[in-house]
Amino acid sequence: MKNNALLWLAPALVACALSVSPLRAADDAAWPKGASPQEIGLRVAEHFVATPHGDGLRTRRDQIIYPEVCAWYGALTFAQLTTNKDLTAQLTRRFEPIFGAEANLIPRAVSVDNTIFGAIPLELYMETHEQRYLDMGKAFPDQQWQAPQGTRLSAEVSGWVAQGLSWHSRFWIDDMYMLTLVEVQAYRATGQTQYMDRAALEMTAYLDKLQQTNGLFYHALDVPFFWGRGDGWMAAGMSELLRSLPENHPKRARILEGYKKMMAALLRYQGANGMWHQLIDHPESFEETSCTGMFTFAMISGVKNGWLEEASYGPAARKGWLGLVSFINDKAEIREVCDGTNKQNSLNYYLTRTRSVGNLHGQAPVLWCASAWLRPAATAAAPGARQ
Repeated sequence: MKNNALLWLAPALVACALSVSPLRAADDAAWPKGASPQEIGLRVAEHFVATPHGDGLRTRRDQIIYPEVCAWYGALTFAQLTTNKDLTAQLTRRFEPIFGAEANLIPRAVSVDNTIFGAIPLELYMETHEQRYLDMGKAFPDQQWQAPQGTRLSAEVSGWVAQGLSWHSRFWIDDMYMLTLVEVQAYRATGQTQYMDRAALEMTAYLDKLQQTNGLFYHALDVPFFWGRGDGWMAAGMSELLRSLPENHPKRARILEGYKKMMAALLRYQGANGMWHQLIDHPESFEETSCTGMFTFAMISGVKNGWLEEASYGPAARKGWLGLVSFINDKAEIREVCDGTNKQNSLNYYLTRTRSVGNLHGQAPVLWCASAWLRPAATAAAPGARQ
């Protein structure tokens, strides 16, 4: 028997997917009982607060890396958007030991998986205006463009750096959330355009190298597979960037073009129940929740901000959310999450990836979606603004 508290609701959830405008999503009455962004977001955020560092990741606990950061960020934005001061306080207290007894958990800024950590102190700075958060947070986006003295770069990476790109560039699509979010957060916190310029330059470089004619993205230059969560990082990264990228920025049109091309492709591959697959173009692969959450977040953001037509993408966004929440169990854990995945030029590698329940790779996009549903329509996260 599947451990799935909302499974019995699935037919009703999908049946009502077309009934209410996404622009009314903040209204509890717009959703079936137990499926509203307010209810789901609170359950998943409270679960995160109670989760020790590293749990649900199947990875090391000696430092905080990206899945925990992504869930933390989503929980913080959800708490702000629901004006839940108690939840905000709990999420803030979770960070306090990092200034002292848990300072060893601060990751070294040697890769995109680590530097995204800065997004959390930058978010806390925007919410508290305490200088110590800004000082800690800014160091991470800065270090993405400043290799430590003595660092040896390959000839390939040196070439990218000469073009103005980060020394962390490697052209895996995962990077376009991890690398760009912390730069966007620094822009939001400081208003300094250098951070947005870096993120936009990096994003257009990845678009030019990795987006295929069908609108989707290979996992890497040498891995010609449309891996669900990999493409999800790209979709979510473009959405976060576009929310704050000034309308007159010279790279906005290129990024918006790539985003819309991807959304059109995803619309074609979405299942009748709202889900997307582990390999997007392989229906025999399993329905995977982390990519479904990321694609849904991107579509919600597109409709809310006017980048996508509501008539086409509004129903898809609702269907994605309702399909996603049907995979959440009574412990507020989402199942069918692909475990952490390296790149490999092997179809079987992606088809046979292990799956887990409650993995933060999957918990995080649920929180992003809940936040996206609750954001006001047609607004951007301006410099210094909360999320």
